[in-house]
Amino acid sequence: MTQHVLAIDQGTTSTRAMIFDHAGSVVAVGQLEHEQILPRAGWVEHDPREIWDNTREVVGLALARANITRHDIAAVGITNQRETTVVWDRHTGQPVYNAIVWQDTRTQAIVDRLAADGGIDRFTADVGLPLSTYFAGTKIAWILDNVDGVRARAENGDLLFGTMDTWLLWNLTGGIRGGVHATDVTNASRTLFLDLTTLQWRQDILDVFGVPAAMMPEVRSSSEVYGVVESSNLLREVPVAGILGDQQAATFGQAAFEAGGAKNTYGTGNFLIVNTGEEIVHSRNGLLTTLAYRLGNEAPRYALEGSIAVTGSLIQWLRDNLGIIQTAAEVEELAATVADNGGAYFVPAFSGLFAPYWRSDARGALVGLTRFVNRGHIARAALEAIAYQTREVLDAVNADADVPLRELKVDGGASANELLLQFQADILGIPVIRPVVAETTALGAAYAAGLAVGYWSGLGELRGNWQEGRRWEPTMPEAERERLFRGWKKAVTRTFDWVDADVE
Repeated sequence: MTQHVLAIDQGTTSTRAMIFDHAGSVVAVGQLEHEQILPRAGWVEHDPREIWDNTREVVGLALARANITRHDIAAVGITNQRETTVVWDRHTGQPVYNAIVWQDTRTQAIVDRLAADGGIDRFTADVGLPLSTYFAGTKIAWILDNVDGVRARAENGDLLFGTMDTWLLWNLTGGIRGGVHATDVTNASRTLFLDLTTLQWRQDILDVFGVPAAMMPEVRSSSEVYGVVESSNLLREVPVAGILGDQQAATFGQAAFEAGGAKNTYGTGNFLIVNTGEEIVHSRNGLLTTLAYRLGNEAPRYALEGSIAVTGSLIQWLRDNLGIIQTAAEVEELAATVADNGGAYFVPAFSGLFAPYWRSDARGALVGLTRFVNRGHIARAALEAIAYQTREVLDAVNADADVPLRELKVDGGASANELLLQFQADILGIPVIRPVVAETTALGAAYAAGLAVGYWSGLGELRGNWQEGRRWEPTMPEAERERLFRGWKKAVTRTFDWVDADVE
């Protein structure tokens, strides 16, 4: 049997290729960051061509570090930053504009126009999502409305839309020479256009947004052979057999396959997902209804999700914009120089507030400052902001759920920060558990691809791979927990109503 599966993890700040063995252990990694393009306040873009170039390079790095070739790879899986939007020419393969990133808020005017008839929940019953700048639909509409000549080309059938999984799949499988234009149900469910029941694009909603249906990729399952890698690539002839949006991939990698299974990923943002099985559950507390996964022709599985826009990227902001740390890893050491936050709270509403508020008018605030507050307190407040936002989302999950969560499985880059995870357990009042393989996003994509080609026999075998790495128990007295959280809630209200109607 071929010994490995390769996952391409196309994230917000970097692209990785990770090679896994049959036990789900990491064999080798290649990783490259890409440029964060910030043309103006609230705008966030990536260059899709840079990301495609990096993808090819990191695949080569991973293969070289594992000392293997394509003949040792059974399948390729893709996982990706989900709502980030690319529109490109099907004949030349060239993007018509930079990729508009999920954090970007430029489309608020489109949201307001569409919400004028029915409010932000105008389509929620059908697609599970409120109208928001977060999702891909408004980003496509913006490109069609604002890039010269693009609408006519789209209506003529010359342009294709995709989230990053679709962009990579199309290029991997041939691009202009017959590349496969498809996405999976998890990514499709982040566009505002997918009917949760039929798993097909809603023509009536596409028409409201002014998006030609010919641009849209085919909706496929999360685990099947979509095509094979084209001949000029190092992975030529290897099947591409798994696609999952990054948060669903992390849930899959945590082996949360059944209703009630949950995880929280600490990445650029934080994303808490709770599997609801075959039932579509609509939140009463600000959560999203989304697809968890679909394996081949099996019934789809659904989930509730709490999405937080800025967590890990706040640490990156401390590094790149303020310069108070040199590397992201230094934030834990700096935060540990103080015993508490010194009364300071940092609400990182850089892209507004996502779950459970959905306040696009909010902007970031650092409050409670006195002359006593120093760099250590600011670093600590930044880490605590990650935990407080997770508490708010978990409270919403518990309000929606029949049975409250008794423990929280965590993964992602910031889950390496032990000060953060102890504070997370303290502010939640429940245990926090990190698996042996904390980078479960890539692992989930590998699992989906390996299942499709028989590399793994089924979900039972994948459950057997999951292992607890470390557990953090809450130690904070309840009165202190609630006092700190009360201060956080007060700080959040200070960020509301910051953006006026005449501010672009």
